[in-house]
Amino acid sequence: MNDEVMVVTTNELPGYEVQEVYGEVFGLIVRSRNVFSNFGASLRTIVGGEVGGYTRLLADSREQALTRLRAAAAEKGGNAVLMMRFDSGDIGQVMNEVAAYGTAVKVVKKKS
Repeated sequence: MNDEVMVVTTNELPGYEVQEVYGEVFGLIVRSRNVFSNFGASLRTIVGGEVGGYTRLLADSREQALTRLRAAAAEKGGNAVLMMRFDSGDIGQVMNEVAAYGTAVKVVKKKS
């Protein structure tokens, strides 16, 4: 059901008309990093290169935040989220927080 909630970063959804605006919604996830990832990341700062563990952590966190964003929009009656953005940060150097947020709306296909 939540996969039916369209998410876009734009102000409008081409081919659709906004019928209702339900307001701001967000999906939030906080994940802890493990000691081995932190150690590996420390080594990468010396020798350079991608830190694969953190890349996977952030990619997975964004997907989970989007899933929660869709659920929040659906709970309000929305079938789309406009102006979606991501925000992320560290908490105590051992956790990572990712928020996906935007405006929940109800859209309908425009008539030709």
